[in-house]
Amino acid sequence: MNNAGYLSTGRRKNAIARVRTSEGNGKIVINDKTVDDYFAGLERHKKTALKPFEFWPGMKKYDYYINVVGGGITGQAGAVSHSIARALLVLDPSLKDALKKEGLLTRDSRMVERKKPGRPKARKRFQFSKR
Repeated sequence: MNNAGYLSTGRRKNAIARVRTSEGNGKIVINDKTVDDYFAGLERHKKTALKPFEFWPGMKKYDYYINVVGGGITGQAGAVSHSIARALLVLDPSLKDALKKEGLLTRDSRMVERKKPGRPKARKRFQFSKR
């Protein structure tokens, strides 16, 4: 592999994450912060974001530079996970079955439903009054 690295993109809700891999020692940087700083106090989001690494023992051979934009913290964690899984697939194609089985390669297409006219939210209705 050359030092330019690989690029991959992941999406979840309105968040988009782009990961660039390069040879290194396992450093993970998200928006110029460490993973612990970016997901500070949000252990489940950190666990979601780093889940693809559970299936790959070669994590320490590369550095991962991730840029995330849009959405909230939950969507960003899902987008990071999706982009890392796609990057690992390029680095090691033998991981495809394990990543696919866990659903990490599939984009979660659920989005917020739009608000409908005559209702306070998308599905909620105003209280019915018979008289």
